[in-house]
Amino acid sequence: MDFQLSEDQITTQKWLHEFAQNEIRPVAAQYDESEEFPWPVVKKAAEVGIYSLEFYTEVSSNDPSGLTLPIALEELCWGCAGIALSIFGTGLPLASLAYTATPEQLFKWAPLMFGTPEDPKVGAFAVTESNAGSDVSALRTTAKRDGDEWVLNGTKVFITNGGIADVHVVVATVDPNLGHRGQASFLIGPDTPGLSQGKKEKKLGIRASHTAEVVLDDCRIPLENVVGGMERLETKMERARSQQATSSSTALKTFEMTRPSVAAQALGIARAALEFSTDYAKDRTTFGRPIVEHQGIAFKLADMAMEIDAARLLTYRAAWMARNGAEFTRAEGSMSKLKAGEVAVRVTEEAIQILGGYGYIKDFPVEKWYRDAKIYTIFEGTSEIQRLVIGRALSRA
Repeated sequence: MDFQLSEDQITTQKWLHEFAQNEIRPVAAQYDESEEFPWPVVKKAAEVGIYSLEFYTEVSSNDPSGLTLPIALEELCWGCAGIALSIFGTGLPLASLAYTATPEQLFKWAPLMFGTPEDPKVGAFAVTESNAGSDVSALRTTAKRDGDEWVLNGTKVFITNGGIADVHVVVATVDPNLGHRGQASFLIGPDTPGLSQGKKEKKLGIRASHTAEVVLDDCRIPLENVVGGMERLETKMERARSQQATSSSTALKTFEMTRPSVAAQALGIARAALEFSTDYAKDRTTFGRPIVEHQGIAFKLADMAMEIDAARLLTYRAAWMARNGAEFTRAEGSMSKLKAGEVAVRVTEEAIQILGGYGYIKDFPVEKWYRDAKIYTIFEGTSEIQRLVIGRALSRA
């Protein structure tokens, strides 16, 4: 396991950092206030090649270390996590297709998620429901076959890019008697009748990222739009009904694959807060000297730096393991997400404490980073669920 960055990775890191500094940070407060989707920034990202299918293809095919994507996410979230999620939110439905779609589906639908640099599009992965978040077996959205079509009904909540996406990957129940084994994912294209956006959520943080309900009301799609194809679905259902299937939900497998990437996003927020509060502590004076020289502040900064590095090492390990096909026998992906999410909350809280009253007002960015950080202990598996996953992995070891 070698975490020495290659020259290409260092160049990519600098390129993305400059994009975050020049294109994201100057408008971060604006989009945090307005809660509008940052289409102009996404368009700039597409024009320079950051937001594109080719970027993900390059990362997956030419990066044996698995570290380039976490590096990219950390840098852009250093700029603004909400805007970064607008740029990289399509990566989640793309990961779902990469893991379970047929080659024909992947080649057809993946480009539609991104559009063109002149007219970028986004994708959405719709799993969560009002009564089914961590417990995916409780999903009530249904997909029923009607001749040569599927008919989908239900409401998804808290969906990133929900309703504004050109491609929705929706997880629905085909056979309610089989729990998560009776579920499948479905591809819904642009302007499909029966799919609409419900309530757009007003959030504590990551406010530039679009989060909304997705309403499915007799939404009809072709049979071929089941992810993985009809033959694979029928085989899966037959095995499940005969009690031969014991595998976990494909939705959960998608989240498992992306947990190191989520951890990297949290790291970007935490690093931004550490850098800002360190600079502040060097400039702010009390009792005739910079507060960084006071032990109470210096120890806070030391702990913040140590925890960020510890979380980054867990993240890099999980990303390397995922890229090289190493099994997460101790739930290493969950470890990275759990640690980084909680570190981001703790570090941003300490940054506010270091700034005192200035940390609590919107004139300084640390209060925004604190609000942005909290979601990383909640979405794509709460901290409690990560601990449950880790505990179960240890019990099997």
